[in-house]
Amino acid sequence: MEADGARSNGSCYYSLLGVRKNASVADIRAAYRKLALKWHPDRWANDPTAVGEAKKRFQRIQEAYSVLSDKGKRAMYDAGLFDPLDDDDQDFTDFMEEMLAMMDSVKSEKPDTLEDLQKMLAEIAGGDGARNGFRGAR
Repeated sequence: MEADGARSNGSCYYSLLGVRKNASVADIRAAYRKLALKWHPDRWANDPTAVGEAKKRFQRIQEAYSVLSDKGKRAMYDAGLFDPLDDDDQDFTDFMEEMLAMMDSVKSEKPDTLEDLQKMLAEIAGGDGARNGFRGAR
């Protein structure tokens, strides 16, 4: 909890909220609520020396919760692809969330072979494998 970034300084959202990486959404929500109540700046208004630190902590807690409570953002964060400090990544973030949603929708249809994977990729790309450069290994 030393600086503003999540991983840029070695801290992470999971440790910030005090939960394990495999925590459920309910566990994350409960940890967030507990910490948000503790560090809400209004609770520290009577102590001017601590109100600045409370604001910083409260903002980091909110940021961590906004990422870990969102399935797509959390998956990207876990993969090391989500940088909350880089506003230029929004298009990439949107694309990756869309890809993760598509992967979830076909998760039960796991390919058995490389050829099955190629066919699935061709279907996603909107064509038949040969037309888009996907050729089966025969």
